[in-house]
Amino acid sequence: MTASIDVAARRRRPQRYLPLQVLLGFLLVYFLVPFWWVIVNSSKDAAGLFGGGNALWFADDIDFVGNLRELFTYSGGIYARWLLNSVLYAFVGGLGATALAVLAGYGFAKYRFAGRRFSFAVLLGAVMVPSTALVIPTFIMFSGLGLTNTIWAVILPSLLNPFGVYLMHVYARDAVPDELLDAARVDGAGEARSFLQVALPLMRPAIVTVLLLSIVATWNNYFLPLAMLSDNDLYPVIVGIGQWQGVASANNAGGTSLWSIIIMGSLVSVIPLIIAFLTLQRHWRGGLAIGSLK
Repeated sequence: MTASIDVAARRRRPQRYLPLQVLLGFLLVYFLVPFWWVIVNSSKDAAGLFGGGNALWFADDIDFVGNLRELFTYSGGIYARWLLNSVLYAFVGGLGATALAVLAGYGFAKYRFAGRRFSFAVLLGAVMVPSTALVIPTFIMFSGLGLTNTIWAVILPSLLNPFGVYLMHVYARDAVPDELLDAARVDGAGEARSFLQVALPLMRPAIVTVLLLSIVATWNNYFLPLAMLSDNDLYPVIVGIGQWQGVASANNAGGTSLWSIIIMGSLVSVIPLIIAFLTLQRHWRGGLAIGSLK
């Protein structure tokens, strides 16, 4: 009798989650349709894009290679330069932001010092401030220092990541026991050695999480480089594509359609982020799971 009840309960259980499954399916389609649109239309030329065909399916002539060749040869191959600039800004800025977040978060979590509560309150307030609201004051400050239109005008502001500091503080507070650090100190380890050899390995999942979030945030930052940079050779790829979009909308590049290479450029620009996510997702998911159990 009990077995039959259990079997009946197992049969009914999927029906209880049917609305959630429908919702997740809708969200999956909602988020994947734009990416599918970019994949499909990056294979078309101007006639295929504006010929009145189905926007969500391939045209008769699929020309990924031709559009890719045109993308990397148009205007002297400036797109490759923009792509390398984005890699430089994202990885230098992401690594620097992660290092600062780890040090600051560990310090807030494990040390007691004068002004700690006030400093942490200021940090929480900084999390609430949109980064776009700080672009103009940052531009004025960097202009006074003579750093505008340089790579440092993009990298230095990217090093500040208040949310990353908060995330590292929460994780270090729970994942690094004070007793373990006290035991290391009793064994003769200094503060630097305790941090590097005891705390840092325990914080590795959160470090990877902050690194990934910092890289994605810097890669997708549009307004800061647009305000700071005036030299096309220093643009990141997202600003360069935006510039092409403006030219295409205004005069269609003097007769040359840019829309095919704009869409192909958009597709290529997300590939490094996909690679970074797939490479780091194992550590990322592990960090989230550990944090949920604390």
